Amino acid sequence: MTKITTPDPRDPEIFTDAAAAVARLEELYNEATAFLCDSFAEAMESGAPKVRYRAYYPEIRIRTASYTHVDSRLSFGHVSEPGVHATTVTRPDLFRSYLTQQIALLIKNHNQPVTIGPSTTPMPVHFAVAGNPDLVVPHQGAAGFTLRDVFDVPDLTTTNDDIVNGVHEPLDGVGPLALFTAQRIDYSLARLAHYTATDPDHFQNHVLFTNYQFYVSEFENYARAQLADPNSGYTSFVSTGNVEITDPDAPLEQPLKLPQMPTYHLKRADGSGITLVNIGVGPSNAKTATDHIAVLRPHAWLMVGHCAGLRNTQALGDFVLAHAYLREDKVLDDDLPVWVPIPPLAEVQVALERAVAEVTELEGYELKRIMRTGTVASVDNRNWELRDQSGPVQRLSQSRAIALDMESATIAANGYRFRVPYGTLLCVSDKPLHGELKLPGMASEFYTTQVSRHLAIGIRAMEHLRGMPLERLHSRKLRSFDETAFL
Repeated sequence: MTKITTPDPRDPEIFTDAAAAVARLEELYNEATAFLCDSFAEAMESGAPKVRYRAYYPEIRIRTASYTHVDSRLSFGHVSEPGVHATTVTRPDLFRSYLTQQIALLIKNHNQPVTIGPSTTPMPVHFAVAGNPDLVVPHQGAAGFTLRDVFDVPDLTTTNDDIVNGVHEPLDGVGPLALFTAQRIDYSLARLAHYTATDPDHFQNHVLFTNYQFYVSEFENYARAQLADPNSGYTSFVSTGNVEITDPDAPLEQPLKLPQMPTYHLKRADGSGITLVNIGVGPSNAKTATDHIAVLRPHAWLMVGHCAGLRNTQALGDFVLAHAYLREDKVLDDDLPVWVPIPPLAEVQVALERAVAEVTELEGYELKRIMRTGTVASVDNRNWELRDQSGPVQRLSQSRAIALDMESATIAANGYRFRVPYGTLLCVSDKPLHGELKLPGMASEFYTTQVSRHLAIGIRAMEHLRGMPLERLHSRKLRSFDETAFL
């Protein structure tokens, strides 16, 4: 049997102070990654080792013995029943504020300490060296030895969404404390950097999704204006490729090749700024982006894109506030059955309607002239108009749909699945059922006049949500019967 070499063993420690607990998590994580990085560098230089190197993720664990009655208005910060609950942790430096907040609530609400120590989950070497620019894990066969014989590698059989999908079966009676395990988070952090060409560290707590590049230029203009205002609270703007500026007049060099989902961040010191992700067209990209951004535990995400207006009374440039979704996108059917309702979240709906009123300077009944609230249908066929219209149009009419796109239902459904507050405000860019197709000339004029106002509304809505306490924003509608304590 191959000898297994590990870092010096560490005994679990009990903490009643959240900050101290997180500091211990950072210490354990840094020890584990340093051990794997050093061992990997040595193996690559000296050749096939005669031992196996292994380090473990740190873990948070709590034991409760009673059905403590907590504030029934809270949707997070407490376990649902007595017993042992635990979660593995990665990148405690990145999640320091989040972990401190969640651990503090747990200690306060249950009047019990937490235990911090190494877990029994091995840390894959790929994730351990991800933060070291001098180390790169080679492809299979390029190392001179079989990597998985010496180091642990990512294991997709244990990197899944069973907890968020409600099908997780606890091992040894230990319930999950958080929605994502450390390996699942590490997997998404790596994917985020790949798809967006920006590091996860730059992502802000409020995320806007759009399906057109036109919004990016407007977002940059807005960001520069905010950086020029010393009272805005924004500190920097990050563009694709991790190019960061603090000077509103500084140039932004764009990479020769844009990533699949170009992403931009208007940052605040506490992470409460705004991230804009251009997911492009289609539900697959929408699912991919939200699958990975969800591990960062954003406070809200909104879709601000274009749609087809389905009613003859709508005009190009009108807004659509979704309060229900007809899900024909198909990409989430295996994770979230179509019979699961995706409810509107009052806090988000109010923020969006208020933002539309403020930007357009219309109120009450007058607001109905340019905005309609109703069902948005999302499909997986961009050229749905070319099919036999009897079937699709009948379903759209029966559902009372007022708009159609390819992303909104996916983003809302994944927000529901991942317990991230969500909302949708679309802008009508064509009316294919009524002879107004999205043709080049029409599109150019439309984009010129409408994109700026639409983006301003999305940003204003996020600013309203930013001012809302987390315990109000994170709705109990999103929490299941046997919910995790961590947000």
